[in-house]
Parts: sequence; structure tokens; C-alpha cells
Amino acid sequence: MSTKNPNQRFDSASFLKTVPHKPGVYRMISEDENILYVGKAKDLKNRVASYFRDNIANSRTYSMVKQICDVRVTITSTEAEALLLESNLIKKYQPRYNILLRDDKSYPNIFLSKDQFPRLTFHRGAKKAKGQYFGPYPSAGAVRETLSLLQKLFQVRQCENSYFSNRSRPCLQYQIKRCTAPCTNEITDVDYQQGVNHTVKFLQGKSQQVIDELVQQMDVASANLAFEQAATYRDKIEQLRQISQQQSISKDGQSNVDVVAIQYASNVASVQVLTIRNGNNLGNKNFFPKLPRAYKNTVEDSQPKSTDGIQNSFEEIDINHPEESILSSFLAQYYMSREIPNEILLSHAPKDLAVLEQMLTLKAERKVALSHRLRGDRVRWVEMALRNAQHALATHLASKAGIQKRVLALQEELDLDYIPARMECFDISHTMGEATVASCVVFGLEGPIKSEYRRYNINDIVGGDDYAAMKQVLQRRFKKVVDKNNAGNNDKEKKLPDILFIDGGKGQVTQAVDVLSDLQISGVDIIGVTKGEGRRQDMDTLTILSNHDSEKGFDSDNQLKEKLYLPAHSSALHLVQQIRDEAHRFAISGHRQKRQKARNTSPLEGIPGLGPKRRQDLLKQFGGIRAITRASVEELSKVNGISANLAEKIYDVFHSE
Repeated sequence: MSTKNPNQRFDSASFLKTVPHKPGVYRMISEDENILYVGKAKDLKNRVASYFRDNIANSRTYSMVKQICDVRVTITSTEAEALLLESNLIKKYQPRYNILLRDDKSYPNIFLSKDQFPRLTFHRGAKKAKGQYFGPYPSAGAVRETLSLLQKLFQVRQCENSYFSNRSRPCLQYQIKRCTAPCTNEITDVDYQQGVNHTVKFLQGKSQQVIDELVQQMDVASANLAFEQAATYRDKIEQLRQISQQQSISKDGQSNVDVVAIQYASNVASVQVLTIRNGNNLGNKNFFPKLPRAYKNTVEDSQPKSTDGIQNSFEEIDINHPEESILSSFLAQYYMSREIPNEILLSHAPKDLAVLEQMLTLKAERKVALSHRLRGDRVRWVEMALRNAQHALATHLASKAGIQKRVLALQEELDLDYIPARMECFDISHTMGEATVASCVVFGLEGPIKSEYRRYNINDIVGGDDYAAMKQVLQRRFKKVVDKNNAGNNDKEKKLPDILFIDGGKGQVTQAVDVLSDLQISGVDIIGVTKGEGRRQDMDTLTILSNHDSEKGFDSDNQLKEKLYLPAHSSALHLVQQIRDEAHRFAISGHRQKRQKARNTSPLEGIPGLGPKRRQDLLKQFGGIRAITRASVEELSKVNGISANLAEKIYDVFHSE
């Protein structure tokens, strides 16, 4: 069957712009708010996009996609964590299109027999045979994949006893190095038992002990010049790291808590609630509480609707600490009609914390604790909730409706007689003058136009001269506008912006004025965005040079200059900051790529606090750079000498967006 995408009610193109290339779980939602399908993905963006192709070959998928009105995603730290969350959500909601593919079998286990040469195998059902059982696991596919990897790593036999007892020569598994052939005495009992012990430790969650032993064996082999054997140990270490990713959501099997995190921007609050029961993540919900009109901008109804009917009313919000104020009111209303766990983990300390605890304790008729100073696994739970709250907020703010409302707010704040349909922003990035890169990002009425983003390598200037760098990039950009030979595929570059944003103050703005004056370009308003004292965004200043209606171009001597301070809750200010921050992100990512290419060294060498000894330990523990790039923060912090903060720096080097 080959059918065009039937989905008309869901704007998949706009939604996919907000989905990250990260592991997680996605839920397909119908018009009546029922969950149609739950799936997990190593790369959420690629997986979700596959449902909205021009042609859908599968009739069942076609039927499901036709009913989709919304897609909600939960970002996780690892693919393994996403797998576990997917299983919990399927069990809880039993979505129609998941149930078609499921059976009623029990969860599988891994079984290690109690023979002279123990056998490792897949097991489902009653535990009658003598031996060790590991599990249960949420996915049969995950068990088989783990068995396959363990077979490669430790080469413990997986064949039936009847097959094992009747071998006269090694089978194919021995030839491809998936078994040590104990059936024909190709390995001693002691050496075989070492592989069994490593397997048991790994399945018991003691993979770090196994890795440490393999690291020692690799060092010994290397010292004895047995480099092939050392390479074998290195490969085992790398593979172990791949399949031993820490299950931060299921480590503590006794935890029964809720995790509540909040993100706030542009007078919109996104509150994420994770439900943890018996150490398992049972799912998440996102809420957009209704904030007081006193803090809305001039564009009405900028708040999205809650996903669960929550429309909180707030009498007062502390503008300096909005998260605490909103969270306090949200908790009081949310738990009035819901089950209250023994403990609630919070991303921020709400106002009147003691009063809230007392109120919830009285309602639950038992002690309820509100905790916000956290350690260990609980910190990871809150971080996960914060990531998802931030994603939900970004999705809303990046929506077409949200962008258009903020553009209208900007028009009103700047008293413009036109709607700015094209806005460009320029920024400069370098490290003490090294590898200077300039960026140009473009925004329209529907948000960022990434196909028109540009980076410029800045050359032939004194290192660190931001004014000269800004002048050069503006000359290169706007010369294309007046160049008569610039035609064909470069027509987009001939477009003039309505507003030209410059990340900087009076000096950078002066460079823009000089360039446009020299090129005799008129009809462009220039706005310099200066960071507030202490880099506080609520104190950002706009330097405005209005020239949109002029036909003569800029006159730097007589040009009207105005400084504008917008309120911290202004949607217009948040739009300007979003554009400025996007230009900064695009510039700094280009600068890092250029700097790294120029240095031609290991990316680990540029990380502060990571000296030669720690780099060596990292490479030994993970078996190479490739494995380090796939490791989570928790896995990195397990290495001796790598603190949590240093692990985050290492992770950010390979996962910066």
C-alpha cells in the first residue's frame, strides 16, 4: 500500500522543528485526548518524522497517523532509560496501536544454569531449573540483544545441554569467537569460570568492577607487548560501556515520589510532573498554568491551554522570583484532587514551603515532605523533569502563533508603523582572537528561517577586534544586496531585513550605521542589544536607530538615537532575546568547529580540569573517544577523578546544540 500522509489536523512540520535529536519516548494523542501509541527512540526527531512522510506504506500506521492531533515527547538521558519508560507507559495506558503488537506473556529473564560449564540463556515462565535468574526485563528484544552482546564479550555458551554433550569438535560459534568451546575442552574450567564471573557481576549491576578488572588486564597485556590481546580487552571495555548505561529512573526500587519542575519565560510557565512509583517512571504530564492578566503583554490570550484542564489563577507573582511564586500556587491546587505521595521533589523552593508541607500533610493524613535540596538519583529525576519542561516551553514559544504574537508585541513596543516580517541578527564569536566566526540568523513571522542562516570566517583583522569583525561581516552581507551580478540562487541574499539586530552596544551599532551609509542602503531599522549588568537578561538595553522610512540612508551625525528598557516580562523583549541568543548559539558552535579543526587535537584536551592522567583514565575506561561521546554524565562520573561537574563539561563538549 502506498498512500499520501493523511494527517491534516496536526501541523507536523512546525512540531518537528522543536523536537531534539535525543533519546526519549513519544506519545501519539487523538482528538479525544486518548493515547494511540507509545514508542521509544534513540533519536526522537528522526523517529517521529518517519510517521509524517509523504508516503506511508503500512495500513495500520496510516490509520493511526490519520487520527493524530498531538504528539508529546519525554526526553531521557539514555536509550535504555527510554526503553524502560516506554514499557511502563504501555502497561499503564494500554494504547490501542501498541496492544495489537503485544502478547500476554510474562516478562523475560536471563538464566545462568548450575552446570560444570554454566549455560546462559533466555527464560520466560516458572523458575524451576537450578541456577541464577536475572530480571525481569521490560523487553524481550532487550534481553536478546543483551545476550548477544554478552556472548561476544565473555563467550559463555548458550547452546542446549543436549547439543553441548554430543560435540566432538568446536561448532561455528567458536570459529566466530562467540564461545570458548568448553564442550571439546578448548578452555580450562578456571578460565571459563572467569568469563562466568564477569557475566554474573555485569548482570548484578557491578559492571564497573568488571571494567576495572579488564583495564588491569589491558595494562598487563600492553606492558607485555601483547597488543592484540590488549586491543581485545579495549573492545570489551567499550562494548561493556554501551550496554551498562545506568538506569537512573529504576535504580531505587522503593521510591514513591512525584517530581515537579518549572520553567518560565515570556510570561509563560511550563510545569512538568513526573510520577515515580516503586522506582519506575510511570509517565509525565505538562501543565501551562494561567497567569494573572497583570503580567500579560498587550497581546491577549498568549497562554496555552493546560494538557489536563489545570487553569491556575494567581493573585500575585513576585516578578524577581516568578518560578517560586507560580510553583507555590500550582502545588496547592494540583494536589487538592490527586493522590499525594510521601515526598515531592521540586526544582525550586516554593514560597511558604512550611505552610505547603503542613497543608499537604493534613490532607494526606500522613507526613508529606517537600524537598528541593537533593543528591544522587533524585537530582537526575529533577534534571529530567526540567529538560522536559524546557522542551515543552520552547515548543510553545516556537509555535507560529506564539512567534506572531510576540512580533506584534514588538511592533507595539517600538511604535512601528509596519509589521517586521524579516529580522536578521549578527554576532561575533572567538577565543582571545582565535578562530573568529560571525553568524547571521534570520527570523520571520513563523519563527527562525534556518535555511537562510549564514556563518562567515573573519580574516585579516587584529585578533579580538570585535568592531572590525562586525564591520567586515556586515560589508560582506550587504554588498550582496547592491551587487548587480548577485543573481540566481543568491536572490535570498538580496533581501533587506526590516530590522537589523546587532549583538552589542553603541560601538557595534556604529559599525552597522557606517556600512549601510557607505552602501547607501535605506529602509532598515537597526537595534543594538546590550546585555544587562551582571549579564542579567531582565536588564538588557535596546539601542534603536530608526531609518525604515528614509530614502536617503543613514546619517550618523543627525540620526535619531534612542535607548529603550523593556519590562522583564515583555514578550517583545523575549523575542529580541530569543533572536540574539540564537545568533550567539550559531556563532559559538561555528567558532568551536573552526577552532577544533585548526588545533587538530583531541577534543578532550580543551576541557578545563581534564589533565593528561584523567584523559588517559577516561580512554582506558571507555576504550576510546567514540565510546566517550556516547556516555552519559553518570557513566563519565564513575571514572576515578572525574567529578560530576567535570563529567558535565565533558558531556557538553560532545553534545552541544
